[in-house]
Amino acid sequence: MAALLWPATIAHAQPTPTYWVSAAFAVKGGGGYDYLTVDPASDKLYVAHGAQVDILNKNTGASIGIIPVEKDAHGIALVPSLGKGYISNGTMNQVLVFDLATNKILARVPTGNFTDAIFYDDFSKKVITCNGRSKNMTVIDPTHDTVVATIQLSGWPETALSDGKGHIYVNNAEKAEVTVVDAATFKITHRWPNTPGTGASGLSMDRATMRLFATCGNQRMIVMDATNGRVLASFPTGEGADGAGFDNRFKTAYSANGEGTLTVIQELSANKFMLVGNVVTKPGTRTIAVDQTTHKVYLPSAVFKPATKDTFRPEMIPGTFKILTVQRK
Repeated sequence: MAALLWPATIAHAQPTPTYWVSAAFAVKGGGGYDYLTVDPASDKLYVAHGAQVDILNKNTGASIGIIPVEKDAHGIALVPSLGKGYISNGTMNQVLVFDLATNKILARVPTGNFTDAIFYDDFSKKVITCNGRSKNMTVIDPTHDTVVATIQLSGWPETALSDGKGHIYVNNAEKAEVTVVDAATFKITHRWPNTPGTGASGLSMDRATMRLFATCGNQRMIVMDATNGRVLASFPTGEGADGAGFDNRFKTAYSANGEGTLTVIQELSANKFMLVGNVVTKPGTRTIAVDQTTHKVYLPSAVFKPATKDTFRPEMIPGTFKILTVQRK
């Protein structure tokens, strides 16, 4: 398996970690894929896959269950305190609510047009979706599964997250900026350019230092101060940089690159960062989930048919879908 070592310049300060692809879980069925979510309270890994969500054992890759959805599944948010999960249902313009214990669908909540990324904000206690084509976000009260607010944006919201302190950060793909939303009023408070990045895609965060890590369309990951929008650093990534992740314990940011690499960036301090390098994975690894308990990184991959001028993304060959596990040692 491919491995990556830390630069020798810091090897004297700490043991030298090695990154490698330790497992590849085969997932049955056709259809595309998007986000995946680790359940921190169990061994479950939720994977958006075509017109369903696959539930895998995160350690063995064994199938635990399948949640059928109408058409395309995109993201999964979990609210363990209420025993519920939420699936963004893409072109159906809705969120499906399911029971975490039985996987039974409990409700359908309407959203904006083409609901994509989804997350649970632990400050406002709301589930929030990013709706690409309507360029807005839907705020859902998970207690009653009702829409309580709509946040209108100036461009396509690719993904979003919360600092847990009353701020929501949105990667605005069209405007190449991070849009900041007040999590109490759901009003926009700031628009921060991510220059020298262009476009916007994945977003992760170190809440302790208030640092954002955003992947950009020009093969860059920028590091931004979440208190004032100042770009502190910019690093090259592999081609097709999309999803972003962050390991809270090891202070490591990741960029999942569709070309088949995982870019690793180390946060040495709140204002000092270092590009470690790239782990070779497999083509198609464009989204990511980081397990904060085991510190494993999960990446979906597949083999694709050649792209044509009429396809937005190349068609996946059935039977080739896998979830790769990257570990550090």
